[in-house]
Amino acid sequence: MKTKLGLLLAASISFSSSVMADSEAMMQAAGKELFNKCSACHSLDESKNAFGPSLIGVVGRQAASLPRFAYSDALRNSNITWDEENLRKWIAGNDTFVPGTRMRHVEITDKAEQDYLIAYLKTLK
Repeated sequence: MKTKLGLLLAASISFSSSVMADSEAMMQAAGKELFNKCSACHSLDESKNAFGPSLIGVVGRQAASLPRFAYSDALRNSNITWDEENLRKWIAGNDTFVPGTRMRHVEITDKAEQDYLIAYLKTLK
């Protein structure tokens, strides 16, 4: 009996892990689709900035820290680290979060879309 229960639990854990991995992959794919709007200004080449800075490695990075990009004084003086909470605030309204930023107004208020975009940004290493 214990063997059957153990097998059942192992199968359940394996299934749960598989579902979670699939869910994360789906979130990242949805975020990649949303990122198409961002890619008009942001490069995915860590050696090149575009109209905006490259977003490779953005999660965990100090704001306004990439070389060769002319950040606004507001962003340089913000003392922000791009963790999930700060990325969410930026995505929800960058010019409200950091008044004086030069980036055009961005506003994604749908929490699910924010989750998708942040999940994708985490893959950019």
